[in-house]
Amino acid sequence: MSVPSETSSCSIKQNATGENERRYGLGMGTPRSPKGRARETHKRLGFEYPDAKCELDHKNPFELLAATILSAQCTDKRVNMVTPNLFREYPDAESLSEASEVRVQELVRSTGFYVNKTKSLLGMAQALVDNHNGSVPSSMKELTALPGVGRKTANVVRSVALDLPGLPVDTHVGRLSRRIGITEEKDPVKVEMELNPMVAASERGLFSLRLILHGRRVCSSRKPVCEDCVLNDFCASSEI
Repeated sequence: MSVPSETSSCSIKQNATGENERRYGLGMGTPRSPKGRARETHKRLGFEYPDAKCELDHKNPFELLAATILSAQCTDKRVNMVTPNLFREYPDAESLSEASEVRVQELVRSTGFYVNKTKSLLGMAQALVDNHNGSVPSSMKELTALPGVGRKTANVVRSVALDLPGLPVDTHVGRLSRRIGITEEKDPVKVEMELNPMVAASERGLFSLRLILHGRRVCSSRKPVCEDCVLNDFCASSEI
């Protein structure tokens, strides 16, 4: 079995660069700075995922907030199988705040960690009723004060349901940001703080959604498909 030479590997890299230059109209070379990588990543993934959207089914901010709480350590597909029945019985914060803990556990059991998730859902609903007249607040401070709501969940609600700046950092966003060479941070909050200035405030949520889709479909944690990646000519971890 022959081993690719340094020359042939270089040729492959050049071919990848040339193809991406033709595809995206590049002419000034590949980006070298973290900010440049972030901008180019956002641009190219915009071509790949022009209809990127949150894959958690919801009709309003309350439903998205509850669904995002349930999505911890669970697939969006599974959450979407659970929430129709949950929202049919408890369509708003008022009704959920008065729900039976046992009944909610039954409804959300298949999402995993159902005991803790039920406590978070009931606590969140009660806090909305007690402090916000049953409505979902918009500020980061108020959202993260709700039981079961961290910065990632708050950013999802802000960017998707409230049309406000928010850059949710999940495992996909963190992994791809480090692989591409945008950041070296591992803490999600530090990753968010470093990425925020690199992306227009109005597009931070979209940037996160595109990274998540790319992480699911191409740049998986165990076996990234570098040969099919539109970022392979400048990604710091590319095997091309």
